[in-house]
Parts: sequence; C-alpha cells; structure tokens
Amino acid sequence: SKVTCTPPVMAFLRLAARGKQLVLGGSFVQRGVPAVQVLGQKTWERHMSSEHVSMVGRNFLTLKDFSPTEIQQLLWTAADLKARIKGGGELYTPLVGKSAALIFQKRSTRTRLSTETGVGLLGGQPCFLSPADIHLGVNETIKDSAKVLSGFVDVILARVFGHEDLESLAAHGSVPIVNGLSELYHPLQILADMQTLQDHFGSLRGLTVAWVGDGNNIIHSFMMGAPKLGINLKIATPKGYETYPNVTKDADELAKQYGTEMFYTTDPREACEGANVLVTDTWISMGQEEEKEQKLKVFQGYQVTHKLAEVAAKDWVFLHCLPRKQEEVDDAVFYSDRSLVWTEAENRKWTVMAVILSLLNDHICTTPKPDY
Repeated sequence: SKVTCTPPVMAFLRLAARGKQLVLGGSFVQRGVPAVQVLGQKTWERHMSSEHVSMVGRNFLTLKDFSPTEIQQLLWTAADLKARIKGGGELYTPLVGKSAALIFQKRSTRTRLSTETGVGLLGGQPCFLSPADIHLGVNETIKDSAKVLSGFVDVILARVFGHEDLESLAAHGSVPIVNGLSELYHPLQILADMQTLQDHFGSLRGLTVAWVGDGNNIIHSFMMGAPKLGINLKIATPKGYETYPNVTKDADELAKQYGTEMFYTTDPREACEGANVLVTDTWISMGQEEEKEQKLKVFQGYQVTHKLAEVAAKDWVFLHCLPRKQEEVDDAVFYSDRSLVWTEAENRKWTVMAVILSLLNDHICTTPKPDY
C-alpha cells in the first residue's frame, strides 16, 4: 500500500539515512556543528494553518509589495535554510528539475555568486546571461525576451540599470521575476542586512538604523522594508543627493502606518545619534564614474569613523553592502568587531535562496521562528 510521509517524517528519513540523530520536537546533532531544533508534527501543522503564507508565483521587485508577515517569512526561511544546510549538514534539494535565468547588465560578485551557488545547493540549475549573451531591449524587445525565457526556465533574476526593465519582464513573463538590483531598489541586500541584524540583536523591532551616504537603491529598499518590521530610520544625505521624492513619500506613509520613525537630515552626526546600526554604501554607483570627483567633494564629512560613532548607541554595529572604498568608512571601523560586513555578505546567499525557493515552492520551515 502507498505510504504518505509528512514533512517532519521526511526530514527524519533524510537525516537518519545519513546517520544523524533526530528527534521530532527535539533537535538533531552532528559533531562540530550547532544543534538545530526541528518542529514536531503538531507544531508543524499549526505553522501550516496560522503562520505560512504562500508566495508561489509572485514577483520580487521591491519590499513595498510585501507585507510584514511575508517579509518575516522570507527571513525565517533564510534562517531555516542556513541552520539546516550549513549548521546541520542537511542535503535539501527542493529545486531539482528547476532552472533559473540570471540576467546581469552590470558586473557582480555577491549577487551572482550567492545566486549561482544558492540555486545549485537547492538542486536547481542556474544559467548566467551576461551582456554578451543577452541584450535586453537591443537585439530583441524585453517583451519578447520575457516570453522566450519563460519557456526555458522557472524563475528569472535580473540585475539591470532601469527599474522599468524589471517591470517589463514581470508584465510580459509568465515566471517569477527577482530584482537582483536596479537603480531604484536592491531588496535582496536589505533582506541580508535584516537577517544579519536579527542574528546579532535577537530581534529587529525597536532598532534604529542610521544611513550615512547617498540617497540610492540601498536606502530606498531599507525605507520600503524597515517600517514593516518596526525599525526606525535616520537618513543623512548631502543636499542634492536625497532619496527619491516618490520613495520618500511612500516611506513616510509606511512609517506612519506602522508607528516608526523616518527622519531626514544633511548632518551625519545627527543621524547617528542614538543609532544601533550605522550603514553606508558606495558613493559612486556603477554608471556614475564621471561624477566621482564632484561626489568626493560633496560627501566630505560622511566617512563613518569611531569619532562619528561617539553619539551612537553603546551597542552600535556597522553594515556595508560592499565593495567598500576607504572614503566611505575607515579601516578602524570596517575591520573592527563592530563591523558585521562578512556575515552580511554571506547572508546574501541564504536570503536569495529563500526568495527563489519561496517563489517556486511552498517551503515550510522546520526550525523555530525567530522573534522579529
């Protein structure tokens, strides 16, 4: 007769087959790695009915489109994958038979490598497409490319210049589209930042994040996600380099809706006052190299240093999405114990895995949900 195994039982069988100890409702232990608690059957059923929200088939273009519950679930999925695969050595391949097209109009280290290795680790096949392989809207319209690629792959991640290219792919494709970076948003980076802060502080609600730098796609994505998780934002940008007006308007509405602070200034010290997290990014983004000389003058005083951090909270930490330049943050901060940049970079992998998996499958976490 046919036997149907529930996910916790399947987890038991997968792990038992590799000689690991596993107790439903308890934890499995492998020498040299942390214990990972696994939810029991009743707990899993409760999560199925009350916690889980399906995101299968959705596009991931901006955190503006996702609810607090959905963002938390993506973060939980990332933490679950990291604990089970890295921490527990579990072989988990739910994307066997699935493929992902990775379109890169811009060069990349973290986004490309995290996605290629992450999709492969989950059993899927990543297909990298450089500008030499595909010219969106040049040799073929974006509409046509979206339709063609949708027939070949199950998900498309695109790193583009114009955000409208992503919107066009989403409008004409029939598979989920993931924003690997656009000039407007970089939501994958913010998920990694949030996972890093959750790991470090144990909770996100009530944290104050200070942004010191350009009003770019990174802070735009922070503005779309932070209020939904109870994070306050204090943003310092030079005059003329503020966040986009439409993004600012949306962020102010979100802050009002969720009861958080959204503060704007041109004074880095004012932004850092009382902040738990100091964040900066490159001042000269790809495609803006001709502005370098002018920006270096305008951004004088915006370098993150221990002197600037004197007014921050006693538990302050530093984030930077990388690559980093000396003028943005000095070595004393960047290589200090306050800096979480290496964990932040690694978490790019677990968060992009969580996003792609959630858009393709109804993944159910088997580790306890963190307190966000």
